[in-house]
Amino acid sequence: MKKINSLFVALSLIGSSLMFTACGKDTYEGNGGSQTISNEVIVSENITGNTTWSKDKTYILAGRISVVTGVTLTIEPGTIIKGQAGTGANATALIVARGGKLMAEGTATEPIIFTSIADEIKSGEIASPNLPADFNGLWGGLIVLGDASCSLEGDVTELSIEGIPPTDANGLYGGTNAEDNSGVIKYVSVRHGGANIGEGNEINGITFGGVGSGTTVENVEVVANQDDGIEWFGGTVNVKNAIVWNAGDDAVDTDQAWAGTLDNFIIICGDETDHALEIDGPEGSMNAGHTVTNGWVKGHAASELGDFRKNAQGAFTKIYFFNFDGGMADGRGDMSLSSGSDVTFGDGSLTFADLEITTDSTDLTKIFKGGTDAHASSVAAATNAGADVAPFAGWSWAAKEEAYK
Repeated sequence: MKKINSLFVALSLIGSSLMFTACGKDTYEGNGGSQTISNEVIVSENITGNTTWSKDKTYILAGRISVVTGVTLTIEPGTIIKGQAGTGANATALIVARGGKLMAEGTATEPIIFTSIADEIKSGEIASPNLPADFNGLWGGLIVLGDASCSLEGDVTELSIEGIPPTDANGLYGGTNAEDNSGVIKYVSVRHGGANIGEGNEINGITFGGVGSGTTVENVEVVANQDDGIEWFGGTVNVKNAIVWNAGDDAVDTDQAWAGTLDNFIIICGDETDHALEIDGPEGSMNAGHTVTNGWVKGHAASELGDFRKNAQGAFTKIYFFNFDGGMADGRGDMSLSSGSDVTFGDGSLTFADLEITTDSTDLTKIFKGGTDAHASSVAAATNAGADVAPFAGWSWAAKEEAYK
């Protein structure tokens, strides 16, 4: 009922916002069909020339907007970007196409915020003044695509990213350039997204598809996304200081032999979060693993620690879990190796070390299954494992609310 009431409020706010902007004086500026109404810039077409978005305006995504190949979009610190409501082919999203660049360099005092048009937040604010932190699905999300290798079914070299209709060529990802550079993403918060484009096909908060190691990603936050918080599809990009709060499906999801590192992260599970970690293996003949380290994972009664699926590969170290119902009979509150991941665990391409949990259960085999208990300990508080929360202070909504405690 809370979600239904919130939806009614959000739709009312969207309508009010559209009525307000319709009364303004229209002027036009920039590339990609952007229309300025008062201090709001409605972006309705792809960005086809180098463009800068500044914090003195609010940018409204009126559809699926792509930064096309060869073009750079620069977003200044403190800028607010809002997505209009839409589902299916009309779901709003910002896509950085393969060969395009996003230079979104916020700061610890002026983060860049992607959110819904229903959000009344203004530049200089951190928390939404009107939307709760568990309200999701109001728009799409941020999708960054690159030219790095991915392990794809049939050993094809490129594929259309999930969440985008396959007819859109700007949704292609994958290639051969491990050092591909899609730009810089720093101090960026993405909120209230995950619109559904089809049955079981939602947009993640932040999606990385074939993104290369030349891309810089540091200090990113996803709040209240209807699907996954952050998902990697292949590529080699490294991510440092990431926080995911109230994901509607999985908080962190990896696929198609992503070969980068996630270092220093916080996951805060909500009442719709399925897994804190969902790790999928290669889909083609190319094999590669990633490193996930220095994590702090706050659980929920509805959530599982992690699910390692067929041929999952990588190193998972120094992760501290708490607030889980450990080893429930229905599978909640555990960390398991699904069929096929026991093979990669056995041959050493899937490894665990310094996994720690605070739990009432003294039998770790009920929580860390398939042999992962050999690498875990039950503690009163994090000792060798866990994240450094200091980098999230000041700019992230989750840190402002101390939601990770």
